[in-house]
Amino acid sequence: MIAREIRKAEQVARECVAGIDAAESILRRRPDRAERTRAGAVDRLEEAVRAVAKAARKEDDLKTYARKAQGAWQQAEELRWRLAMSGRRIAHGEARKLAGPFMDEEDLVQEGYIGLLRAAKRFDPDRGIRFSTYARWWVRAQMTRAIDHTGRPVRLPGCAVEQTRNLRKAMKRFEAAGIEYNVADLAEEVGIDKERAELLLSQGNTISLEQPVDDGPRPRPLERFLSDEGAVSPDDESIQTQELSRMTKAFHNVLSERQRFVLTRRYGLEDGEFRTLSEVGKEMGLSRERVRQIEREALIRLRDQSGIRDLRGMPLPEPGEA
Repeated sequence: MIAREIRKAEQVARECVAGIDAAESILRRRPDRAERTRAGAVDRLEEAVRAVAKAARKEDDLKTYARKAQGAWQQAEELRWRLAMSGRRIAHGEARKLAGPFMDEEDLVQEGYIGLLRAAKRFDPDRGIRFSTYARWWVRAQMTRAIDHTGRPVRLPGCAVEQTRNLRKAMKRFEAAGIEYNVADLAEEVGIDKERAELLLSQGNTISLEQPVDDGPRPRPLERFLSDEGAVSPDDESIQTQELSRMTKAFHNVLSERQRFVLTRRYGLEDGEFRTLSEVGKEMGLSRERVRQIEREALIRLRDQSGIRDLRGMPLPEPGEA
């Protein structure tokens, strides 16, 4: 069985590094709560093998032990990969069940492979259960965790996601049994305090932008508070861009050189400075009234011959004194 071969390879690696100070300090280190598992022991063994390999660079008498330890560890890794990939059908089967709008089947299969690798690292053949049974739990846990993280606008910590799932399972159990319950009952069932249970259950709620918000005598939708009324809408901006493009083409194709000069100077199209009819007339050597007539003719030609419409919020300038 592959799992027992993995154990043998790990045991060989452990025997090779046993008694070496660099490795013993790691293997005998008192693990914290998260490391008191099979996976934690495997991680410490891997760290010890690397420490011996590093020490062997300076001490020649350790090279033989380091080489054997690394070879045994590499063999264990390859066997662990074979064990994980033997459960590929589990990943594909669970992915078909859980595929939905938040994650498609291909992404879930990848998450399932991660779950298989975690299961292979933690699997203990002495517990008397099949690897497929053990791996299925890890595959499903990895997939549901990924879906929870992907389907939320704000990502929650893994422990919070798990506690939320347990709260909802407790709700289903109470409802299936026909038992009345409250948040305190759910919190006690899951083993957390009431305040945290209320917070976690509230994270799953969604709010519509059209939902009325009590703000004064007349409730208004939430969208009114979130939208920027001063911003140009995408539709209006697109229309303005098209019309300005048409106006630029018409400016050069429809107007005469004199008409273009008048509009350019009057409305500051080049330097951003508006000028009066009198100022433009002095530059051209014309009267104020003649400049006004040229301006009016140019605006009419732009509107009529180019088919440009007035833009909402950007009307074409009317003739007159600036």
